[in-house]
Order: sequence, then C-alpha cells, then structure tokens
Amino acid sequence: MIESLRWRKSSYSGQETHCVELSSPYGLIRDSKDPDGPVLAVDIASFLRAVKAGRFEQ
Repeated sequence: MIESLRWRKSSYSGQETHCVELSSPYGLIRDSKDPDGPVLAVDIASFLRAVKAGRFEQ
C-alpha cells in the first residue's frame, strides 16, 4: 500500500532537508530524510489545526 502512495513536501520547505511529507491520499506523514522509514497515520484536519495554532513550535 505505502509503495503506491504519492508523497509531497510542503511548498514552504523549499530545498530544506528537515521537513515532513504528506501522502496522497492524505492521512500519512513521514520524514523526508528517511522515505523508507516509519510513517505516522494522523487525522490530517486536526494535525493542520494544531500546526496553525503553533502547538509544534519550540
């Protein structure tokens, strides 16, 4: 299943290597530096709300 997914980086990432990629269809997130590594299944709407609210900022 994971092999057939399309992955995309955020357009805000530019050429940065420290970012995440979202799957299409949506619902999975992975580390762009480790495309064969683990994936995280998320409720994408809730995840995006949390990002916009700044919950993941350090």
